[in-house]
Amino acid sequence: MTTAAAAGPELYPQVDFPHDPDLRELPRLFDPERVWRAYERRCGERETSPRRLRIREFNHARGRIASVSYEAEWPEDAYIPPQTFTIRIERGKPAELFAYPEDPSLPGLVEAAHPDGALRLLNRHVLAIPARRVRVELVRYRPASRAVLRHRAGKARFYARAMRPAAVEPLLAARELAGRSAFVVPRLVGHWRDGAVIWMSEIPGRNLRQRVRAGKGPDPELLLEALESLWGVPGAAGEGRPFNLAGAYRRAKRGFRHKTREAGDEARRSLGEAVAVLDPFVESWEPSGVAHNDCYDDQMLVLPDRRIALVDYEETGPGDPLLDVGNFLAHLRWGSRFGRGRAARAAGAYREAFRQAALERFGWSERDLALREGVCLFRVCTNAIRHPREDWQGQLESGLALVNETLA
Repeated sequence: MTTAAAAGPELYPQVDFPHDPDLRELPRLFDPERVWRAYERRCGERETSPRRLRIREFNHARGRIASVSYEAEWPEDAYIPPQTFTIRIERGKPAELFAYPEDPSLPGLVEAAHPDGALRLLNRHVLAIPARRVRVELVRYRPASRAVLRHRAGKARFYARAMRPAAVEPLLAARELAGRSAFVVPRLVGHWRDGAVIWMSEIPGRNLRQRVRAGKGPDPELLLEALESLWGVPGAAGEGRPFNLAGAYRRAKRGFRHKTREAGDEARRSLGEAVAVLDPFVESWEPSGVAHNDCYDDQMLVLPDRRIALVDYEETGPGDPLLDVGNFLAHLRWGSRFGRGRAARAAGAYREAFRQAALERFGWSERDLALREGVCLFRVCTNAIRHPREDWQGQLESGLALVNETLA
């Protein structure tokens, strides 16, 4: 190996999380030299080291499991594309490292991510007229959970979603519910059952989050009208998987208690204030009808004819209409607090307009909506841990203070 390789890359951002006594290997996930050596043992040595390892995502269930997804970034003059890989540790088991697209939880990803494999799959499962060439672009990837790829064959464009096999049927059931609403949903054009990959048509439209942050968000009434049609889908009672608010809330609360253990008094005080209000609300909450259950601006497109399209609907099922609106408001509030400049101001302005429109349209209690926005914002605060910055503790403290401001 060269001297550069021996020196090892730097970790970005440089973060330090509290010790987990049941996962003694956790600190090694933030040691760049150890991480890179583990990568080379698994994937082979490189002639040079990357200039840095960027943390893409960190997931941690205290005492049980933790994983970090990294992106290796080389110097520009090395002409090496970034490489995504993940290290996963679980109590009582050896550490596991896998590099994209080799993900043991997503059996069809390797073939779907390679142009030759994607060509075979499209010709077999999607296209009536065989294609000769396919271009593949990675859109989103969450290790051990799902990947979204764009497949281009001439003028035909599709989104391929590689997922866990157990997630396929719930997704198709959720799509069936969403498809009965006024939302536009992508057409299902192919399904490779053995690989747990489905293909959807590409919808021409602009990302709603981008529109909002540019100050060009659609009339809130258009979005509320589409949501109302989803909440009133006929014959949908009991269909789909009920939203597990209590489980999601408990996971976030456990994570915050661990991560604020070594933080200042202000963070612990904010956490205590928030859970004192949210605990009884979550305990009493139950689904009241069909809902999207993960409703926020980045899940939607605005079409040229002003209709709204849902591009992610996998949580659709029994839920709570107010929680849908609360979640939408929470993401806008997070963007207005931690975004920058004009985009942050635009997100804040749209939140106010959307909130007021919802209250006037449905006659809801402001307190009921505030509780739901607060619990959703509490969950959004996990962004400070899952996608950490060097000042993650300050961001988490500010986020929890924002939760209390919302609840007040």
